Amino acid sequence: MPKIYLLPKEVAELIAAGEVVERPASVVKELVENSIDAGANNITIEINRGGIAYLRITDNGCGIEHGDVPTAFLRHATSKIKVDADLNEIATLGFRGEALAAISSVSKVEIFTKTKDSELGTHYIIEGGEEKLYEEAGCPDGTTIIIRDIFYNTPARMKFLKKDVSEANAAAAVVDRIALSHPEIAFKFIRDGKQALNTAGDNKIGGTVYSVLGREFAGTLIPVSGERERIAVSGLTCKPVSCKPTRNYQFVFLNGRLVRSGTVTAAAEQAYKNSAMIGKFPGFVLYLTVPFDTVDVNVHPAKTEVRFSDERRIFDAVYSAVKNALTAGDTRPEVKFKEPSFNPFERLKTEEYRQQTIKEPTVAERAYPQKVGLHNNNTLRAPSRPAFVDNYSTVGPHGEKVMPVKSENIPTVQKTEAVIPITPKKEISVDITKDIEDERPEIILIGEAFLTYIIVQMGDSVYMIDKHAAHERILFNELKSKQGVAVQALLTPVTAVLPREEYSAVIQNTDELLKAGFEIEDFGNSTVRILSVPSTLTASDAEALIGELAESLIKNHTAEVEKLDDLYHTVACKAAIKAGSKTSPTEQKKLAERVLYSDDIMYCPHGRPVAFEIKRRELEKQFGRIQ
Repeated sequence: MPKIYLLPKEVAELIAAGEVVERPASVVKELVENSIDAGANNITIEINRGGIAYLRITDNGCGIEHGDVPTAFLRHATSKIKVDADLNEIATLGFRGEALAAISSVSKVEIFTKTKDSELGTHYIIEGGEEKLYEEAGCPDGTTIIIRDIFYNTPARMKFLKKDVSEANAAAAVVDRIALSHPEIAFKFIRDGKQALNTAGDNKIGGTVYSVLGREFAGTLIPVSGERERIAVSGLTCKPVSCKPTRNYQFVFLNGRLVRSGTVTAAAEQAYKNSAMIGKFPGFVLYLTVPFDTVDVNVHPAKTEVRFSDERRIFDAVYSAVKNALTAGDTRPEVKFKEPSFNPFERLKTEEYRQQTIKEPTVAERAYPQKVGLHNNNTLRAPSRPAFVDNYSTVGPHGEKVMPVKSENIPTVQKTEAVIPITPKKEISVDITKDIEDERPEIILIGEAFLTYIIVQMGDSVYMIDKHAAHERILFNELKSKQGVAVQALLTPVTAVLPREEYSAVIQNTDELLKAGFEIEDFGNSTVRILSVPSTLTASDAEALIGELAESLIKNHTAEVEKLDDLYHTVACKAAIKAGSKTSPTEQKKLAERVLYSDDIMYCPHGRPVAFEIKRRELEKQFGRIQ
């Protein structure tokens, strides 16, 4: 057996450094978190060549006492915990006492630091874990730490670094997340001499999200706020129609720390069920505040994974906060037209119009130039003789006399105009004894496009409504609210032979299927018999639908409520009006009223929008009526 040796100190430190320092972005994270723990409210991060060659963090925090500076670079040196009991209530971002030691062992470090009560600060240099300079120096309050030549003494690790631009992007992502986690701190990020980020530090989440993630994403967000069993949830979440194809826009901060939590993510996404489109994921920036003794942040060296003492409480708190935000803050999607590159309806000055007329003859002028006096120079001239000599004689196109026609002999032509029936506006009564529904704005039916989209006017907006999506959501809501379905017994029960897995799923969930309107019994040999179906379906629908219901039950192994949601969803989709089917004007208007007079009919259970709004102002801008 090989002999066991004790590793030399320098080798052990290099291995330990690998747990903390993977790349320049890791250094940025550790040092910025130290600045936050130091109470800074203004932090500047500067990098060159992706942070590999040069990285500087400057803060206005409390600074380090002169005598403590060398100690800060020793392993397990920290001011944040003293005894093992402190690990149960960690309130700081850093606490292990490994960051500075790990960083200094693989790079060249220079630090300037000063406390508010000291007259002079400290200038300290350490390279590869070896102290090079330790002296007093004049410097401002706070700390500036400069990192040069990361992995200069570990070429094997250096070769695994990516290109400068990739390392810079990773560092920028770290700064973005930390800036989001602390909107009360002003962050400035300088990348190769250019400012890449600047947050106000005014503790306004919306402004910070705007600065970090951009205007487009920030414009889709609605506020989240709630508290349940000592768990506070706040932040912003996107409208269902703005969900993303990936989870890249999901940010969770726990007691000011960026974390990854499957519990929080699952709770937030569950709140979007039957509102977000399938395959899309909500974007959110959520801040959780929980008692420190209910969470363990000491699970992973990078401190990005946490463990909760009660996962269910966290799930319920996040779910209810996000669900309430969607219920209260979501609005119908609004169509915004792009600004036209030119205004075709712009009024021309007289001279501009004359010039255009000279240069651009009409179709008639090009076809019959001799009749309108159009000559080769494209100039319009008046005819040489008047078209009418008097009331009784006219001149033809070639100068010949034409039989006069007296005006009294000309038959009168009656003008006909297409009459479009307009529904008169309903007078709104001010009688307070009437039901509040009488105060609702009138809906005017305009028509239907492609036998699919109902078009109506309400107030100063035009709405386009997907009739299948709308009817599907209405049926789904009714099924959920009743927690049971009106059923009809089939005169002739329908039998269906199912694959073994689907058959098992059906016979094991007959109670849930009954609540969804299907009375089903086991007929043996992988066969089931359908005795009753929802009143909105037919026997042929039931036979086609039983396989879909079985698949839904197989996929969903969760609680009964979620199983029922999926079953209701399947039934509603099958029973709803189909796109392309004919509906009467009365049906169209009734459907529009159900949609527009309700705040809970925004999306179909698949997550597609039910209606789009086009404001009158948007139309008038497109037609040049307003600017």
